[in-house]
Parts: sequence; structure tokens; C-alpha cells
Amino acid sequence: MRILVTGGAGFIGSHLVERLVGERLGTVVVVDNLRRGRKENLSACWNRIAFVQADIRDPDALTEVMTGVDVVFHLAAQSNVMDAVHDIEYSFGTNVLGTLHVLQAARRAGVRRLVFASSREVYGDAEDCPVSETAPLRPKNAYGASKVAGEAYCSAFQGQLETVILRLANVYGSRDRQRVIPLFAENALRNQPLLLYGERRVVDFIWVGAALDAFIKAGFGRWIDEPLNVASGRGTDLHDLARRILSLTQSTSPLRVEPARAAEVSRFVADPAKANRLLGLEHHPDPLFRLADVVEWKRREFFNGELPCREGSTAAPKVA
Repeated sequence: MRILVTGGAGFIGSHLVERLVGERLGTVVVVDNLRRGRKENLSACWNRIAFVQADIRDPDALTEVMTGVDVVFHLAAQSNVMDAVHDIEYSFGTNVLGTLHVLQAARRAGVRRLVFASSREVYGDAEDCPVSETAPLRPKNAYGASKVAGEAYCSAFQGQLETVILRLANVYGSRDRQRVIPLFAENALRNQPLLLYGERRVVDFIWVGAALDAFIKAGFGRWIDEPLNVASGRGTDLHDLARRILSLTQSTSPLRVEPARAAEVSRFVADPAKANRLLGLEHHPDPLFRLADVVEWKRREFFNGELPCREGSTAAPKVA
């Protein structure tokens, strides 16, 4: 089996690639433009994958790498809410037009299934929590809007290939950057203020390993032709998150509350019952049970700099 992971050098993508390689699920090809992704994220499996530096906005590049592919995990995206706000054209070009190009290339290549990484941002500020998949899609930022459009294109291609939509809550783990947990951890280690935008923010966090369970089952299990919430189903107040990080780091950093940013969702907790049932997922009762691992990863990065590649060269191997 041949598997393509778009955005495979990014945070979630690199963990997924490691899982696919580790479980020997097929030959893995990674496509990433390295705007946010990093080759070193793939160091543990570099010699066992094919890596192509390309942009999903390039249809010709996609046609070439899609040849012979059976399953696509489509994670390439402008995945940061505030970055999408500041560069809406790149967000649209990558998340909407790029997704269309991926779908078209997959259809032409005869791909059997495509798993699309969507987001809880499609719901916006939902009226009630927990939020089920039947809730209205009312994104409040450019990132959420682009994911709604990506979902719509995935639905439009059903019948031409199997598409699966996973609406991810706030995934956390090592290699993540520019989101609340790594930002809090880094500032705490530097004894700098932890900045909280909005007095009462509630977030549904899910460990990256649990999110990978959903991707693997969605990619290789029976086809589920309806969107699924991938989440812990438990809300974390960001004040509590800050306290836990300060305790883990033994930091003297103050918590500074800044005005809420209009583009950000203030409170979100998902209802993951459908995904748990259909994919056979189970979640730890404490969604932040691996928080110490992330803090330790940040500590190593802070004191030792970027971790070097553990295997092979950083030169990109050619697609077989």
C-alpha cells in the first residue's frame, strides 16, 4: 500500500508519519512546503520515507507524487488562526484551493480514500457545549471559513473517492509551535509572562497520540461518510492550564490577561461520542495527562537548541 501525507513534516503530520512507518502500514510519501514543517521532525524515520518538498497549490507536483497512492492523509494547511487572519490570501490559497488540487489529483490517480484534517474552528462560538457534529457551522475567522470550504469540497468529491472528515479539537504534543501550550511552556521556562487573551477561555485539548488513533482508523477502517469530532470532550480553563505549566516548570512567570482577540473562539468543548463509537476511540480522563512530556520537550529545546536529526541526512530522498 502506498500512503501520501500532505503536511507530513508539520506537528501532527510528522507524528502520523512516524506511526504509519512504525506500524508498517505501507510505503509513506510526505509532501510539505516547509513553511511551518521541519525536516528534523521526521528524523526518526527519515530513511524509511520518501520526502518531496512541494506546495499543494502546485497541481503538477501533486499529480507526480499522487501516482500509485491508495490512501491520502491531507493535513497540509495554514493551521494557525491568527496567522490565517494576518495572511488571508495564503490561508485561502492553501486551505481551499490547495485542498481542491489534492482532491483532483487523488481522483485522477484512482486514490481509494482521503482523510481530511478539519477543525473545531468550523463551529465558531457555538451556542451550547458540548458541540455535536449537527451544530451549525458558523466560523468566526478565516481559518475556520477555509476549513468549512475544504469540507464542502471533500463532500462534493464523494462518489469519486472515499473522503473522511475529522474535526480536530486542540491537539497538543511535542513539535507544536505558536499555540497556547507551547507558548505558555516556553515563556514559563524563560520566566516571562504567560499571556492569556480573554478572561475566561475554555479549550478542548486532545493528546496527539489519541488524535493519531482517529486518523489511522479513519484511513484504514470502514469508510465513514460523515464528519467526526476528534476531541477529549472535556474543557480546560486556560487559567488552570497556566497553573499546571507554572507548577511543572517551577516558574515565577506571572499570568497576564490581555483583551480577547476577536478572531478567537472563547469557549469550546466537543461532543466526541460519535467518533468514539464509530472509530472505537477511548480517552484518558485527564486530557492534559501528557502535559509534562510537552514541557520536557520544550525544556530540552530551550536548553539544548534544536534537536539534531537522529537518522540519515537532511537531504531529501527521492520518491520511489
